[in-house]
Amino acid sequence: MMNIQAIVEHALEEGYLTPAMEAEVGRICDSAAELSVEEYMALDHLMGALLAGEIVTVPRKQFINVMEELVISETISQITAIEVDTDIQLDVGDVAAYALNRLPPLYATTEEGASYQRDRAQKELQDLIAKQVQSAISQNMDRPEFFPERQALTKPGGEEVVKQVSTLLQAYAPQFETKHHPVGVN
Repeated sequence: MMNIQAIVEHALEEGYLTPAMEAEVGRICDSAAELSVEEYMALDHLMGALLAGEIVTVPRKQFINVMEELVISETISQITAIEVDTDIQLDVGDVAAYALNRLPPLYATTEEGASYQRDRAQKELQDLIAKQVQSAISQNMDRPEFFPERQALTKPGGEEVVKQVSTLLQAYAPQFETKHHPVGVN
């Protein structure tokens, strides 16, 4: 486990900031009650290096779990059939999540890989997918309304690292610039 200064130093030496390094900086900032002056300065240095192009971000590898799209499709089909004949309302997300937790993931990083996983799943796993979705629907229909005030997850936007670091700096060091770098003093 590295501290912010070590992460920034490593990023400067290597010339890049990996997703893991970015996540660790975020974790440290989120868990700290207050950052030290050194940590603020390291974040400021990181921000400057990113803006100047001294450090580049390493893009996250893009991948998908093909099982998600297959389960969502099956869930919508089964829920639609139930909702047409009854006044029962089911949440697609709740049902799909329950089923997905009981099915193997099918990750792919290319279109060809996704096609292969889709074909394989439709041949070998379609019955299992349908059964797990049915089980999820039954479970969902039988459960009591525990927390009606539950907040659904929201998908984070595709924010750039520079914006994230800037937001972190603003959140954790709103007075840093005025306290430690008075205007006109270098």
